[in-house]
Amino acid sequence: MLTALVLSAVLTEIGSRWIDSLYKLPTAPLTFPDEVQARAKFRKPLLAVLMFAGFASAPEIYWAAIFFLALITATDFEQYVIFDRMLAPFALVGILAAAHLGLPLGERFLAALIGGGIFMLIAFISRGGIGGGDIKLVAALGIWLGAETLLNVVMYACIGGGIVAVALIIAGKKSRADYFAYGPYFALAAMWTLCS
Repeated sequence: MLTALVLSAVLTEIGSRWIDSLYKLPTAPLTFPDEVQARAKFRKPLLAVLMFAGFASAPEIYWAAIFFLALITATDFEQYVIFDRMLAPFALVGILAAAHLGLPLGERFLAALIGGGIFMLIAFISRGGIGGGDIKLVAALGIWLGAETLLNVVMYACIGGGIVAVALIIAGKKSRADYFAYGPYFALAAMWTLCS
């Protein structure tokens, strides 16, 4: 428990600084570039809680996934963006973790390909209703989770995200035409699954 507490405190600081550096990139596709500080005010508490909960309950092999998923949750909530610079190492560490656990890599790559492909098709049909970051996140989750677990995570995320979206529309905080970040719900559902 003490290890989880210390590690979450240290990685919250490191992760938050990394996010700040990504936001400062000239090519950063920020949705709210003039509100970076205002939208980041809850970032450190969010990261600390997510990481501590994950590190305290998930096997150590999944701690890197918890770290990346917490950061992805924060950036997508704050700026509706999931950075490739987070997704690439997240997927790579997933490959290493699967190999270390002796899991069939072919099945993991197939889950990534099919999951990402289905969401790319949904993005095409919905004309951008799903962002590229969400597509790549689902593909990376396929490597970490495999096909069956990925399907469960997507289902939980769609239900949870859908409930929140409807609640925001009813409350007048969003309209049907507004963009809604689904990445955090995929990330949180995956974290929940890895911790179970």
